[in-house]
Amino acid sequence: MTTVGVLTGGGDCPGLNAVIRAVVRAGAKYGFDTIGIRDGWHGLVVGDVEPLTDYSVSGILPKGGTILGTSRTNPFKSEADIQRVRDNIRRFGIDALVAIGGEDTLGVANKLSKLGIPVVGVPKTIDNDVAATDYTFGFDTAISIVTEAIDRLHTTAESHHRVMVVEVMGRHAGWIATMAGIAGGADQILIPEIPFDLDEVTRHLQARHDKGKKFSIVVAAEGARPKGMEDAITQSDRVDEFGHATLGGIGIYLRDELEKRFGMEARVTVLGHVQRGGIPTAHDRVLATRFGVAAVELIKEKDFGKMVALRGNDIIAVPLEEAVAHLKTVDMDLYKIASIFYGG
Repeated sequence: MTTVGVLTGGGDCPGLNAVIRAVVRAGAKYGFDTIGIRDGWHGLVVGDVEPLTDYSVSGILPKGGTILGTSRTNPFKSEADIQRVRDNIRRFGIDALVAIGGEDTLGVANKLSKLGIPVVGVPKTIDNDVAATDYTFGFDTAISIVTEAIDRLHTTAESHHRVMVVEVMGRHAGWIATMAGIAGGADQILIPEIPFDLDEVTRHLQARHDKGKKFSIVVAAEGARPKGMEDAITQSDRVDEFGHATLGGIGIYLRDELEKRFGMEARVTVLGHVQRGGIPTAHDRVLATRFGVAAVELIKEKDFGKMVALRGNDIIAVPLEEAVAHLKTVDMDLYKIASIFYGG
């Protein structure tokens, strides 16, 4: 009997439960038992697990978040924790691990794989910045939420003749800002990949105003920064176990600067964690399900050290090492499409 351990790490996102459900259901077809590991890698460090059955995953497909809980625990911060992970894998008779997460979770999975632990990765992030896959689940839901918010802000911006600044997630990659900005008709999109020129942004907004358009929508990823500013704006000096600071504040910075430079009243909306929440879209449910089934297939074939990925419309397997080698940043051809509408 093969026992599969499954965990969700890093930030939550819509579609995680769909993967868990698919792993349990697909695994059962091959006679696999499934153990849920609570709170990401933390659960393997402390030995906090639960059996997952068909009953456990009944009804969770449309549910947001993760029934297993999550954390940003990094077991490689301590040799003792790595030993505890090894010990608990043996203790619970886990023959293979399915690690569902983004760059940090998959980075840990890659290191464990190099230590000889059988592991398969499933890419998850609303930021869509995991390399080696066209899309990650959670991303479609996030851009749908942001697009709806932009649509709603359009009406109040137009009514009050304001500049509306919308701050969205995106630490190093501006996929959410770019895609939702295009879909929502944003008048300026600012992303981490390209430091922006405030004077240029002001000129674009002024050009709109000169054409009689008395409002503007500016969408900024949290990691966006003006030229000359070395680092993104952070909320505090604290960092998580992977060394990431909590970003936030670019929206307020832009509001203040644009009011001074442009002379029009500005407001800022920080969408924050609302982008992660709620039910997954149909697209994310299907993609997450396909990923979960493909992960079980890799375990059946004993093809470990791989991550399932979407290429075109096909689910393929790529080495974990390739998946975590770098972050996938915004396609500049896509960003150029957005820039066509600046100043219009």
